[in-house]
Amino acid sequence: MLLAGAGALAIPTLSPVRAQAAISDGVVKIGVLDDMSGVFSDQQGMGDVVGARMAAEDFGGRVHGAPIEVVHADLQNRADVGLAIARRWYDQEKVDAIFGLGNSAVALAVQNLSRERQRIDVPIAAGTTDLTGKDCSPYGIHWTYDNYSAAKGPVTALVGNGRKKWFFLTSDYAFGHSLEQNASQILQGLGGTVTGSARAPLGETDYSSYLVRAAASGAEVVGICAGGADMINIAKQMGEFGLLRRGIQPAALNCSLTNIKSIGLETGQGLVYSEPYYWDQNDETRAFATRFQRIHGRPPTAFQASTWGAVTHYLKAIQAAGTDAAPAVMTKMREIPINDFMTRNGSIRIDGRVIREMYLMRVKRPGQNLGEWDLLEVAQAIPGDQAFRPLAEGGCPLVR
Repeated sequence: MLLAGAGALAIPTLSPVRAQAAISDGVVKIGVLDDMSGVFSDQQGMGDVVGARMAAEDFGGRVHGAPIEVVHADLQNRADVGLAIARRWYDQEKVDAIFGLGNSAVALAVQNLSRERQRIDVPIAAGTTDLTGKDCSPYGIHWTYDNYSAAKGPVTALVGNGRKKWFFLTSDYAFGHSLEQNASQILQGLGGTVTGSARAPLGETDYSSYLVRAAASGAEVVGICAGGADMINIAKQMGEFGLLRRGIQPAALNCSLTNIKSIGLETGQGLVYSEPYYWDQNDETRAFATRFQRIHGRPPTAFQASTWGAVTHYLKAIQAAGTDAAPAVMTKMREIPINDFMTRNGSIRIDGRVIREMYLMRVKRPGQNLGEWDLLEVAQAIPGDQAFRPLAEGGCPLVR
């Protein structure tokens, strides 16, 4: 009886030690690598760091007895800078997983490195579909959206309203190229036509020559294949150069809450775009937004809310796996359904694509809004199996 009693007492005494021993270096270290100072910083930036820190705190600050640490850095929208930071984090600072990666060129470079190092990378705001296509990885999870889902909702809606002639104005790097390619394929599949296209450098401020070409092309829609400040400038200049008065519709193929705030309801009239979260959808989204706003000063964008969800799901997987070793954690991340305030019964496909419901958002009319950030309404829900590219069409080597 004494031995049995001693054995029973020994189990809870040893269990936390064993569990913590399964956590590499005794700490779960999460990196948030994003645009902290450039054209995407409003929709990503420190808001993503806030989301990650909230997730760690909501989880209790520890997993299997090991502390959760969140570090962050500015990728500066340069692949060489982002890759150098990721390499240092993995090799010297023992970061277990990298989140954010809000630039497609950086995300692709870091995903390749993560595959080599067998570490988990979770692009939140990068759009390129190559992350789940030819460059897919057994350790990569494309979390929030991609350029297929971003294009699918607006293109389908506007073509359905008879606007079939499109001109694409594109940021000249991996993200913009991927967005234009996806939008063009969807458009042509619906019977639309591309009247022309132009590519502008990231961070361009004067789009006048591009918009003159768009107007001369006979387009009914300008598909804006740009994000952040670039997308804002294009939409504003469309108004300044009279394209809106001539009935040429802006189609925001990558947009965010903070972008609409900058554009304004008057200029944004008629604008629709797709995203998986809006802060004022229901009681749960509002509750999270209220907590987030107390810290960050404004409601979260879809990317910032997604960071909370992605980090929380990662921590749940570590808890279930009993280790932070990437292969075991990835197995659990795929097994556990994604359920939180912005996702219902989401799942992770073999190519790394998170499948979730998307929403076609529409800008409210001036005077219809009830507050500073009451800018949008849900026009349509798009089921996950319709919102994202079919698995067989991506070309991911893991799909066999």
